Amino acid sequence: MTEQELIKGYETEIQYQKHMIENLGRWFSLFFIIASSGVVLTYFFKGSQLALFILGIVLLVLGILGMLLFGYGIYKGKQNVNKVIDDFETKLHSAKA
Repeated sequence: MTEQELIKGYETEIQYQKHMIENLGRWFSLFFIIASSGVVLTYFFKGSQLALFILGIVLLVLGILGMLLFGYGIYKGKQNVNKVIDDFETKLHSAKA
């Protein structure tokens, strides 16, 4: 494997992983909207509509759980990108030495 192929492969992998982190960010935003909708339903229908109040609580819980899940995925994904970058720099320096 040549040095150019190594560089191209790592650049492609890093771009791909950053794109996947952006996708996780979109899912995180979706679950934030779901949780926010749950807060609104819970607040406005606290005393009048029991079904909408329960729906609000369910949406709030699902939204928070989704945000926790995708937030953790983003956190671990960023750590993984940093590991790939460190590995790339190590291999690049050892190839030049």
